Amino acid sequence: MADIRSKLTEFYSLEQMSLKNTVIHKIHPFSKLISTIIYIMCVVSLDRYSFQSLSFYFFYPVITIALAEIPFKMIIKRVIIALPFCVFAGISNIIFDKTIIFSIGGFTLTGGVCSFITIMVKSFLCVASVLILIATTPFSKLTLQLKRMYIPDIIIMLIEMIYRYIGVLMMQADSMMTAYKLRSPYSKFPHIKDMGSFIGQLFIHSADRAERIYKAMKCRGYGTLHIKQIQKKRMILNDYIFMSVVCLSSLMFLITGGQLNV
Repeated sequence: MADIRSKLTEFYSLEQMSLKNTVIHKIHPFSKLISTIIYIMCVVSLDRYSFQSLSFYFFYPVITIALAEIPFKMIIKRVIIALPFCVFAGISNIIFDKTIIFSIGGFTLTGGVCSFITIMVKSFLCVASVLILIATTPFSKLTLQLKRMYIPDIIIMLIEMIYRYIGVLMMQADSMMTAYKLRSPYSKFPHIKDMGSFIGQLFIHSADRAERIYKAMKCRGYGTLHIKQIQKKRMILNDYIFMSVVCLSSLMFLITGGQLNV
């Protein structure tokens, strides 16, 4: 119970960091969004054997995290969660790619190991850049910039609903766990025989609650009034400088340090 609430607080803690007032937080959301997209595209486009060239791309997350006053531990802790999925994606390279890159003494580096390291580093950098964007930009402003980029409204609405309804689902699970423990004080978790019914009831109650929340949002003008009443913030010189430095440096590292994948 307390664990579910703590996980929920931890889930939204990164977004709470976006309310700070640092140099990076003051940068226009559109500038940060475009910079992040270009940065990720350049990182992904590097050749699979160019893991040494990825070292230059660490400048962006390290400097940005320091200027935004985001705890490094908070970012690294969330990045590590995504790395196991990347291990399964790159482990086959070690098995099948036996091309020898270089050999020093008894140590031999194969192309599979090299590409595996590259995948892991790329994943780390891409996830870290997205987390930095979330930690320095309120979620509502991010969705607004997506709308300015002419992303279809239905996609933006789905992103908003999924992000917000995760909290609804977790709070509903917390309430049901409380009720279950009151009826079974000696059980820490639902028994296997009760798990199917528990999960089914969880989705039913969550769907009903989500429907009530959505109707309340519609009554307050969601999807109509709030879009028309948004005041667009103009970009200033600092925003253009930030975007230019990040984008141009990312492209420069790509051109000088690696080759585009075909």
